Amino acid sequence: MNAGKKRLLMPLRLFLCSLMLMSVAQAEDPLPSWADTSPKQAILDFVAKVSVPNGKDFVPEQDRLAVFDNDGTLWPECPMPFQIAFVIDEVKRLAAEQPELAKDPMVKATLEGDFKALFAGEKHDGFMKIMALTHSGMSSDEFSRRVKSWFSKAEYPPLGTSYGEATYQPMQEVISLLRSKGFQVAIVSGGGVDFMRQFSEDVYGVSPEWVLGSSADVVFKLQDDVPTFVKQASNLYINDKVGKSVRIYQQLGRRPIACFGNSDGDQSMLEYTTIDNPYKSLGVIIHHTDGQRECEYDSKPPFSGKLITALEEAPKRRWVVVDMKQDWEAVFSGQ
Repeated sequence: MNAGKKRLLMPLRLFLCSLMLMSVAQAEDPLPSWADTSPKQAILDFVAKVSVPNGKDFVPEQDRLAVFDNDGTLWPECPMPFQIAFVIDEVKRLAAEQPELAKDPMVKATLEGDFKALFAGEKHDGFMKIMALTHSGMSSDEFSRRVKSWFSKAEYPPLGTSYGEATYQPMQEVISLLRSKGFQVAIVSGGGVDFMRQFSEDVYGVSPEWVLGSSADVVFKLQDDVPTFVKQASNLYINDKVGKSVRIYQQLGRRPIACFGNSDGDQSMLEYTTIDNPYKSLGVIIHHTDGQRECEYDSKPPFSGKLITALEEAPKRRWVVVDMKQDWEAVFSGQ
């Protein structure tokens, strides 16, 4: 081969080599939707340290528990939590079948999108009435069918995709990374536990028994000789704030070593995970800073997810604060 041909082939070889190196790097990167900023490195460093045998920060596999909030952490709560969208659509469906329901002021407020009336009062009695209408007085199987039917058809308005495709791709990658390193993943959310369990396995790979959420009474009975649970509206337990730590303690029986949240409602389980933990631990806050690709909020959220005290506490507790705009290369899994 003459010198001229060698000179022509050299740039091509370099280009092909660079492509190969890029492909290898991408294949080895477990968090490709994350920018190469400090939050990504903090997560990678933590996972590496707790999973390397004989290392000083090694955590036995049975103690590697990671807990995640759902709304605002794994998928959006803007313009409203997905369960609220389900409630509104369910009221519309029921009112079409039973027009007399529209005479109720709270049903009327729901149909008209009057959230001020619906959430008036300290205990939000109007909204609680609508929750009872759409979440109780039916068997658990019937509720499951309603949620799954809605979930299979409804669209997340800002994207025009299914709700299942509106999860945060960077967080899906974190879940996959943790699982690959022997972590058990649990969802600990203020959302209804019976609601979330209908899709958690398909959307996140989290089986129903690892989902903790708000709940109310159920009654067991044999209906036509079939074991049946009937959902009630009594004794509502709101799984938020300190309630999240209590639920983890009571129902999981193991202290997390990693916690991911986005609001003051997650502060308690961030504290439970990271303060005086005998193992190395990680606390992460997703800060909604991207008004173009998602929503920008903290102290004044459009619906839920207020973030004030947890953000203030983060430097002291060494919690990792993820700036969605700066630290995520991509946002949604369906894009």
